[in-house]
Amino acid sequence: MSRPDPHPAPSQQRTSSRTEPAGTSLGDRFHVYDTTLRDGAQREGISYSVADKLAVARHLDALGVGFIEGGWPGALPKDTEFFARAVAGELELRHAALVAFGATRKPGVRAEDDRQVRALLDSQAPVVTLVAKSDRRHIERALRTDVAENRAMVADTVRLLRAEGRRVFLDAEHFFDGYEFDPDTALGVLDAAVGAGADVAVLCDTNGGMLPLRVAEVVREVADRTGFRLGIHCQDDTGCAVANSMAAVQAGASHVQCTANGYGERAGNADLFAVVGNLVTKLDMPVLPDGAFAELTRTSHTLAEIANIAPDTHQAYVGASAFAHKAGLHASAIKVDPELYNHMDPTVVGNGQRVLVTEMAGRASVELKGVEFGLDLAGHPAAVSSVVATVKSREAQGWSFEAADASLELLMRSAVDPESGPLPPFTLESYRVIVERRADGEVVAEATVKMIVDGARVIATEEGNGPVNALDAALRSALTPSCPWLDGVELSDYKVRILNPRHGSGHGTGAVTRVLVESTDYADGRSGMWTTVGVHGNVVEASWLALVDALTYASMRQRIPATAAP
Repeated sequence: MSRPDPHPAPSQQRTSSRTEPAGTSLGDRFHVYDTTLRDGAQREGISYSVADKLAVARHLDALGVGFIEGGWPGALPKDTEFFARAVAGELELRHAALVAFGATRKPGVRAEDDRQVRALLDSQAPVVTLVAKSDRRHIERALRTDVAENRAMVADTVRLLRAEGRRVFLDAEHFFDGYEFDPDTALGVLDAAVGAGADVAVLCDTNGGMLPLRVAEVVREVADRTGFRLGIHCQDDTGCAVANSMAAVQAGASHVQCTANGYGERAGNADLFAVVGNLVTKLDMPVLPDGAFAELTRTSHTLAEIANIAPDTHQAYVGASAFAHKAGLHASAIKVDPELYNHMDPTVVGNGQRVLVTEMAGRASVELKGVEFGLDLAGHPAAVSSVVATVKSREAQGWSFEAADASLELLMRSAVDPESGPLPPFTLESYRVIVERRADGEVVAEATVKMIVDGARVIATEEGNGPVNALDAALRSALTPSCPWLDGVELSDYKVRILNPRHGSGHGTGAVTRVLVESTDYADGRSGMWTTVGVHGNVVEASWLALVDALTYASMRQRIPATAAP
């Protein structure tokens, strides 16, 4: 097989736009290639608008990936519009080269006459990634052509694109399956592409069925037999996409294709952030520009928001729980040295370490959590013992503090100073809630609260669309005259969970209820968010307990401005 130079001279690679990754010490020697806008967009539930695609591309470029695959122009109107708007000036890239994805010419059609190939050129993308069948079964059954014509389709299309000044990568679809079935046919497709001028032959685990050791073996074999520059593209059907990608890189691949947060068809693709995290921290490969690595977590969450998918809290490197420790044994070690139970410093990727205080917690967990709240509990052993005992007792009844840091902080501060710890800005006399269904079908809740505020008895009645909304409104009506800061505090989320019978004697509608209330403070330009918890057999009382903690915490924020909102 021919072995052309896998790195053509820059003058042969360039069009009017830069086509090489910039800003890293590795330059063009290693490619981080993102396909979120094409392969990632195939995830169930994702539907990017053109504006979304432009925004995603800008964030990926700011992070410093080398190549951004924008989509398939000519096949999808939305992708055609994306490239048109990018060329018109709506996408200014500083680090990445924009890539158009598409297929080779059709069987029996000249490359110059193929409308899809022409659309790739019309996109004006400086780089084109061609997908080609490399499994003989797909060539004969899906394309309904023969191996020789398939190779000609690849070579003709690559040759045309190169003649038009485009840099070309080849995605060898189903390569690993095809290599196992008929290695000569699979290798022949790579040879046709590279022989015609393609820079990189990307080995695709299209069905996602490979395991790391075999991936490494195949990559080494192909590299030895061809001498070509190889890339890797892995799907996650076995849960091994990241591991397979890393195995390929360690075996010699110098181009890795990923998607943000692992988005993609079926089980998804190799996660960009996990792959980059591993490349930088485990293989010491500076694949992002200086300073960009610290943006990993923020970029992950931003792209999740654009995709309208909740961030995966347990995602490696960038998930909110990636460096969260729950077991008391872990906390004891972390108190001595955080590196003992963290594989790296979380701040390096823009994340942070958290200690969760639950029924599994010990004294070290409570002390470390206190530090997060600005409390030095080391000198208060009795308070630590009290918090540990209270948490264990309440969690046995169904309370959960790991998602309600504000309630936990109130508990800790009260334990440290039982006499003057944080107290509600009122004393409750009673509350009452009535739910009325009117003749026209409208359902209205009415709440009345009677309380002592600043030494005076206050009665307030308000309506709401439900009992909790009505209670919240009545509380605010009673408290706002003496607590004007309440105008900036909003109840931003409310969650109810029915606990299983071990937390109480009830079943079904008589079971114990846990309520989480999330509050947000927008007052005086200070933004903050906190979550409180309440548990009771009656959902209204559970909600009341969570609301009282929320207002108590808000009141404490007024007195202790430095308090960090969990």
